[in-house]
Amino acid sequence: MAKHIGIVACSVPGAALCYQAICSEGSELMGQHAHPEISMHTHPLSEYMDFVYRDNWEGVARLMLSSAGKLKAAGADFLVCPDNTIHAAFGEVGKKSPLPWLHIARETAAEAVRRGLKRPAVLGTKYLMTGPVYAEACKLYELKPFIPDEAVREEINRIIFDELVYGKIREESKKYLLTGIGILARAGCDSVILGCTELPLIVLPEESPLPVLDSTRILARAALEYSLRK
Repeated sequence: MAKHIGIVACSVPGAALCYQAICSEGSELMGQHAHPEISMHTHPLSEYMDFVYRDNWEGVARLMLSSAGKLKAAGADFLVCPDNTIHAAFGEVGKKSPLPWLHIARETAAEAVRRGLKRPAVLGTKYLMTGPVYAEACKLYELKPFIPDEAVREEINRIIFDELVYGKIREESKKYLLTGIGILARAGCDSVILGCTELPLIVLPEESPLPVLDSTRILARAALEYSLRK
């Protein structure tokens, strides 16, 4: 029997995409209309961001652990979080969690290695791009991540929080991101990590100048495989 997946959600579009990906890929592996049992819990994004703005990662961890406890009570066997930024609190979460977790950045870095990639550019919120989440995961897998400069980080952050978390896809923002990825390719990057779970909604693999590491779908696939593992 497949393990019950618990999703600790944060922002809406990324969590919805992760859920949808698990279900759609589940039917491919398990049969028509089939997928593992899934439960999801989320505190409002505003509560998370109140802590993030104040650099209070213990507060972020408390919210994640609150969701973890509710999901355990709902019957989940393990947890995933389709939000890269709040994994900065994972050290505290991992020590206190009532259930095991899959780590989105580690799963993404492992996928880069499987695909023979070595020099990924990391895109996401400004907190994610300058924080420890991908720096640590890439070091673990001997990757050499590249981070855009401050002006680019600020604009990507604006696109995420002013547009993507509300489900808004604007052509000028898409053009900005794709042009920027082209610049990263010329700077020597061999791939791009979409380290915000909303970025796959606007940066499509067939449009990107670099191979895409879609952290949302990579995590969903990892959760599905873990769920089906005996």
